[in-house]
Amino acid sequence: MNNNPIEFWFDFTSPYSYLMAEKIDDLAAKHGRKVKWHPVLLGAVFKTTGAVPLTQVPLKGEYAVRDFARSARYLDVPYRQPSKFPLATLAVSRAYYWLHDRDCTMARNFARAAFRAYFAEDRDISDPTVVVQLAAAQGANAEELAAALGTQELKDRLKRECDAALARGMFGAPYVIIDDEPFWGADRLPQIEKWLETGGF
Repeated sequence: MNNNPIEFWFDFTSPYSYLMAEKIDDLAAKHGRKVKWHPVLLGAVFKTTGAVPLTQVPLKGEYAVRDFARSARYLDVPYRQPSKFPLATLAVSRAYYWLHDRDCTMARNFARAAFRAYFAEDRDISDPTVVVQLAAAQGANAEELAAALGTQELKDRLKRECDAALARGMFGAPYVIIDDEPFWGADRLPQIEKWLETGGF
């Protein structure tokens, strides 16, 4: 059995990324796999693909909002369409990598908390103050994180991750790679599960 980690590329402002984030770790663990989480900026991806956020596409946007909520109900995940959508995820993504370099588990718990804060509680995760509060609730040093968010080091780190996502073929979120096989979208969860069960098909 292949035990390579699964790669999970996502944006914190993507509803489907939130749904995937609620399921992917447990699904991977059932098959003896771990997951590497990679927050990136869809805006950077869209500059390459020419795409725009789903909700800004005529007709498709109205459907998408309906589908976000329906997909969440289907997966039994709490969901409330945020009042500010989409939003910038620079601060929350940088915070994730700052935390990850110090404590992987804390970073993962922070990521889940940030997703839930945005998509279940309608908190503004583009606000660095909110981001620091969420991280502090997971045990992070609030003052150190607040000071780090604007550093060139973290800016460069996030840019490298965005560049790496594009190099891996990412064009939308969530984007999951299992042994070089890419899967786009939370609706690919059944295929991901079968792939892990069978070793590929």
